[in-house]
Amino acid sequence: MNSKNLSTITMFIAAVLLIAIVTVSGCKKKEMAPAAAAPRKQVTSETVEQTICPVMGSAIDKKIYTEYKGKKVYFCCKECLEKFKAEPEKYLSKLPQFKS
Repeated sequence: MNSKNLSTITMFIAAVLLIAIVTVSGCKKKEMAPAAAAPRKQVTSETVEQTICPVMGSAIDKKIYTEYKGKKVYFCCKECLEKFKAEPEKYLSKLPQFKS
């Protein structure tokens, strides 16, 4: 047997042994008990962050926004801002800050 074949066989055996050890040992990470889990933050319209333009569906530009019913609404471009201002109710269902 030449050294190349021997090296290949050795690597294969090492890989199989490593997989066997990982499989047999399993996950040692313990889950937190439900009572000890961190309290969940209640998601409200104030905690939901808008990331998508309601008009085009593109990523927003935080510099382009308007305030509607006391909440900021962000857009990807000024054209979308104008479309929203013309018919705001048409886009409210796409805005996380207006979902109950």
